[in-house]
Amino acid sequence: MTTHQITVLVGSLRRASYARQIAKQAIELLPEGFEGRIVEIRDLPLYDFDYDDPAVPDKVLPAEYTAFRDTIKASDGVLFVTPENNRTVPACLKNAVDIGSKPNSDVAWKGLPFGIISHSVGRMGAYSAHKNLRLALSYFDLPSPGQPEVFLGQSPTLLTPEGRFADPATAGFVRDYVGRFAGLVRERSPRQSA
Repeated sequence: MTTHQITVLVGSLRRASYARQIAKQAIELLPEGFEGRIVEIRDLPLYDFDYDDPAVPDKVLPAEYTAFRDTIKASDGVLFVTPENNRTVPACLKNAVDIGSKPNSDVAWKGLPFGIISHSVGRMGAYSAHKNLRLALSYFDLPSPGQPEVFLGQSPTLLTPEGRFADPATAGFVRDYVGRFAGLVRERSPRQSA
């Protein structure tokens, strides 16, 4: 049986962040035949096009860029789990999207199914972060699950002190979403058709 590799990108660098706790729960809820792994983005240098520009030979492409791009290209799908920062996605996550978008001739995101789970400590559930991330990814024409989308409001109340979903209804909602995402990966992963 094929095991589908899911890269999980967490939009918070804080070790004990709610986003990381939610990501770990989402990984556990992936169906059989799927393996999720959080790929750290904390040490990615800020994106600078000079690194990818052959006309700028004195700026050497960072090894972190290459490793990240190779990881994304080896994935069957990418699940983003992000908080909302100032009504948009955290800078570290947008930086990761930008790094994966170059060089133009070899975009790491090409054809990859993606999913988004956003959260907010407030009531709005990170709607703006979700929509801003979806907007950035729309440039690459990637498949993603439709409705219902996952915006988790008041996230501190959704998790136990051990980082588990406190309410079975929340776990069921996330399980349904990752199940639909997994179905899309089965149908559309570029690695499956290679």
